Formats: sequence, C-alpha cells, structure tokens
Amino acid sequence: MSVFADVSLGRSTSSMAVCPVLSLQPTRALVDEKFQIVVRNLHPKQEVTLHSLHHSEDNDYWEAFGHYISDADGTVTVMEDASRGGTYVGVEPMGLLWSLQPVPGSRHGLRLRKKDVLSPMVLIVSVFKGHMTQGFSEKDSLATVVTERWYLAPGVQCVDIREQGVKGTLFIPPGPGPFPAVLDMWGGGGGLVEYRAALLASHGFVAMALEYLSAVEQQPSEVQTGYFEMAYKVLQTHPQVCADRVAVLGLSFGTAVTLTLAAYSKTAQPRCCVCISGTHLYPLNKSHTEILQQMSRNIAKARVDENNHVIGKDTIMPIPTEPDRKVDVGRIKCPLLIVIGQDDQNWAVVESTEDIEQMMERAGNRHLLTVLSYPDAGHLIEPPYTPHVRFSNFITQHSREKVLMLWGGQMKPHAHAQEDSWEKILLFLQKHLYQDLPPAAKL
Repeated sequence: MSVFADVSLGRSTSSMAVCPVLSLQPTRALVDEKFQIVVRNLHPKQEVTLHSLHHSEDNDYWEAFGHYISDADGTVTVMEDASRGGTYVGVEPMGLLWSLQPVPGSRHGLRLRKKDVLSPMVLIVSVFKGHMTQGFSEKDSLATVVTERWYLAPGVQCVDIREQGVKGTLFIPPGPGPFPAVLDMWGGGGGLVEYRAALLASHGFVAMALEYLSAVEQQPSEVQTGYFEMAYKVLQTHPQVCADRVAVLGLSFGTAVTLTLAAYSKTAQPRCCVCISGTHLYPLNKSHTEILQQMSRNIAKARVDENNHVIGKDTIMPIPTEPDRKVDVGRIKCPLLIVIGQDDQNWAVVESTEDIEQMMERAGNRHLLTVLSYPDAGHLIEPPYTPHVRFSNFITQHSREKVLMLWGGQMKPHAHAQEDSWEKILLFLQKHLYQDLPPAAKL
C-alpha cells in the first residue's frame, strides 16, 4: 500500500537560492513499516532539527524531534546519520514516531492509542533551522511533509461481531481464503481495542479483537471460560477461517485467559499461543466476582512512587506455590511464546515467567515454550513504533478508580522490544499457522 512521493515546502532569501527539500518515503504505509527521511539542499555542516507532530483522536498534540548536522553535500539521511539530541539520540530511522510525547502543557497521564482503525495516523514531519527544543509552532519550517500510517491494509474487511453473546470486531484479509486466525485479547483496561487485530489481518491472518470486561456488572460471564470458548468457536467456524489453524494472543490479563484456554478447554484448542506481559495467576475457573475479590485482597500490596504512580507488580508476589491458585501450564500441548519486559512495573512478569518455565519443565513440555525477555522494557509492549508511555491514567477493574499506573520501561529499549518482538510474533504465527497449509489458502 506504499505510495512514494517527495513533498517540500520552503522559503528562499533570493530567487536564485535553492530551497531545502524534505523527502519521506513511503508517505503512506502500515504502522510497522519503516520510512526513509532525507533532507537535501542544506548548507554543508548545517545544524537542523527534524520535528514530527501528531494531532490525536483525543484532541491532544504529540511531538518528537532530533538534532542533525548535514554532511559535506548538505544532506541529512536519517537512516544513516545520528541525532545529536532531542527526544531521541543516535541512528534511529523511526525515532520521530516511537519517541512521540505530549507537547508541553498537555493533560497529565496521556497514552496514545488508535481508536478508529478505518482512518490513518497522520504525522506531520518538518525540518527547522538550528537545533531547537521548543517553540516549533512559532517558527517557519524549511520544509514539511505529511505521512499516513495505517493499521488497516487495503482490502481488509472489518466486520462487527454480535453473535451468541460474543462482542468484538473481525478483520479479514483480502483474497479467497480460508486463512489462519488469531483471537486477540487486551488486558484489564477492558473495552474493545482493535488496532493490533487490524494489523494482524494486514499481515494475512483473520483476527478477532474481542471485547470483554466492558460491562461486567451486567454481563459477569464475560470473564469466565465459557465466554472465551464461545468467542473462539465464533472465530473458528467462520467460513474464511481454517478451523484447525487458530491461535490465541493475550496481553496482560489476556495472558491469564490465553493460558486458561490452552490448558483446560476441551472446545477451544489453539494451534499456538502468544502471551505478552502477563501471568499464569488468576485462572478463569472462578466467577468474575471471585477474581475481583482476589485482586482486591492483593491490592494492599501495591505501592506508589514519589510521583503517586501505582506500582502493581508486588500484588502477585510472592508467586504462590498452591496449584489451585495458578494455571496448570504443564497441561499445555501447543507451542507457546511469552514476551516480557524486565522493567515491567505492573505485573511481576519475570518471576511469573520463571515459575511457568519450571512448571513446564517438571511436566515435560518445556520444549513448547519460547521466551522473549527484554531489558529495560516495560509492561505496554505494543506493535512497533507505538510511543512509549511509562505511566498513564487507568481505571482499575476491582474498584473502578482512576489512578496513574506505572507501566515501566525506558524509551529506547522499550522501542527496541516492540520492534523486535513484533517481528518474532509474526514469524511465530506464520510458522505454526501457515506451515503445511495448502497453497490455495496462502496469501
């Protein structure tokens, strides 16, 4: 879906002067595709600032910027040249995207998330004279280009699901199919989160973004195994899906759901599973009320830092030894990929993953487990180039209280974790879902 174009806007001090030219290719692409930025027609060894600006769907402005010095030919090539300062440093081709942060004076505790996947994320990239750190809106740029970043590739169908009590959105790749499929679940924040499922469909998988924890007072069954088994069945029996090639992917609390299905369900038997930033505690063999009561009892272990940010990782420590308090992962019979950040401040994912490894080792199924563990990465490991958010506003499920939740992670290592893990997640899914698939069913 890439469209290549050079766009430049510039001013010259005389009719004979050559205006700087800012080139960004491709100007339209999926969010996980790299772009190439080149600035030409500068003076040799000229100091410039590359700046990106995004107006979010929540009506907030986010910006990133890097300081560059042109070469002897008056050129800056972002894929080769290092930023000397700004919101990122070093050779970082996508730094203008993953280091986005709210502009000074913004509301507190913001998190950038795409709500409408039918529209692009629009990024305005500009080059300014000198090394600037503020006041970009008050200065004239040397050149500007606009780029669109999409979660949804052309031809992907988007279908609203309201079937047998299941709520969600189904994304179907273009082509005759049938395709392998992924049941995609986010965490304890609840609601319907579509952008990862849309991106998975853009890579050739039918993906269902499942809504749960959204109206728990009226529909408590939404966090019991039966609801997820029904969602799995709705996805599995869709005519565009290969029934024996369905995976389950869960982040945070979605990990407990994923592991519960893989270990215990007789009707939902995934071909492989991916778990991101989660734990094997809180198995779904209890009612929603019982799970929330258990969480409430543990919440007393939570701490707050000097900025009043809630640190939740201690709530599941120490990892219990009682078998009935965690998913029996030794029962899992399909390949399992676990992705964690070692600076996760929300869940004790390092300790939890170590316990999962030990349990699977004792059960003889450790060979099915692959672990990706990233130093200095936090809890919110999302698709590549999603801006890192160390803390943000969050509504707790147990008390419905608004808090500032500390997710953890350092910006650059977290960005690396998102890029590296996404590539390996796609390879993992392709290996286990597309392997030995008849050619007619492949993209």
